Amino acid sequence: MKVLVVGNGGREHAIIQSLKKSKKITQLFAIAGNGGISADAITVDMNVKDVDKIADWAVENKIDFAVVAPDDPLVLGAVNVLNDKGIPCFGPTKQAAIIEGSKIFSKNLMKKYGIPTAKYETFSDMEKALSYLDTCDMPIVIKADGLALGKGVIIAENLDDAKKAVKGMMEDKMFGQSGSNIVIEEFLTGPEVSVLSFTDGKTLVPMVSSMDHKRALDDDKGLNTGGMGTVAPNPYYTEDIAKECMEKIFIPTMNAMNSENRTFKGCLYFGLMLTPKGPKVIEYNCRFGDPETQVVLPLLKTDLFEIMQAVAEERLSEIKVEFKKKSACCVIMASKGYPEKYEKGYEITFNTSRKNVFVAGAKLDGDKLLTNGGRVLGVTAVAFTLKGAIKKAYKKVSKIHFANAFYRSDIGKRALKAYGEKR
Repeated sequence: MKVLVVGNGGREHAIIQSLKKSKKITQLFAIAGNGGISADAITVDMNVKDVDKIADWAVENKIDFAVVAPDDPLVLGAVNVLNDKGIPCFGPTKQAAIIEGSKIFSKNLMKKYGIPTAKYETFSDMEKALSYLDTCDMPIVIKADGLALGKGVIIAENLDDAKKAVKGMMEDKMFGQSGSNIVIEEFLTGPEVSVLSFTDGKTLVPMVSSMDHKRALDDDKGLNTGGMGTVAPNPYYTEDIAKECMEKIFIPTMNAMNSENRTFKGCLYFGLMLTPKGPKVIEYNCRFGDPETQVVLPLLKTDLFEIMQAVAEERLSEIKVEFKKKSACCVIMASKGYPEKYEKGYEITFNTSRKNVFVAGAKLDGDKLLTNGGRVLGVTAVAFTLKGAIKKAYKKVSKIHFANAFYRSDIGKRALKAYGEKR
């Protein structure tokens, strides 16, 4: 079968490397892909937001199945357009992708169906939002309603910072139109957990849990980023908590979307906070997380393509989804200066296997791979223990070189501490 993956980052490279293992796939294409993805798939230069053009190309090239991975084309309705052209897809429709496309929609959904989340209020009027802040305890969380490349959330430690955040979003348009409407919600405390899940609207199968590291610098200092590394599984996510999440969050969310006539088929991402009052939803994503995907998929034993087909055909219950009883660690190698200003165009050299090295921001120049983004590579290793996976990941990092490379040296440190250094 000829399969198309829409997307151009490390998440898409992880998906493609996993799909390559399937005996059912004869050709893999990526729109737009990147310089690293081109080693594993035929890349096609096209804007991932141009959903009509993508669908036309897929028809012309007799694509049998499409995987739409990023949030933008999903929210824009790429799956709807592809389906209308007769091409089956893995990914939610525009109607279902709103669960990430609008924070206000997702918060109201949780309130309506009793799914545990932080207390909140929504605002389209800046003056009302500023007045409301005067009644709030600090710290407080301010979220842009729409998509903002994973950066539309500000945690304000004091009232002045909170008001600056509101003005920045609503008046200065720091996130464009995504901040025209905002959510102000209570600040929750506790360990964070990411859980990706496969769902066809009838059955929901959680994947291995993971722990993200958002801050740019060691010891969780520095600016917020799209993610500087991940480990899986997450030690805080015990069997008892997993059972509670399934009963109170995962299944109720799937059922809620069905009740709203927005059946979700694809990968539904749950960003959770394990608070003293139990697990609560921080956010939903309508797709695989990045860089969580880079540790979850290398642990998957079942054929990913078979799962994706089963989701599209609403027969997920027929598939036995299995994961290796191992641990994984992904270290992000970034360009110095990320997430602010950074230079591009430096050659990347590998003195190690490129298996489980997922390219996020790089381009080909002849036969050379050059840096072309803030987050450049996701370097992943799998081992029987978390300690072993961390050690292997950093050993691989030491054998990959490009000018101005920087990465955190403490990915997995918090997880090891949670395990009590037993693993």
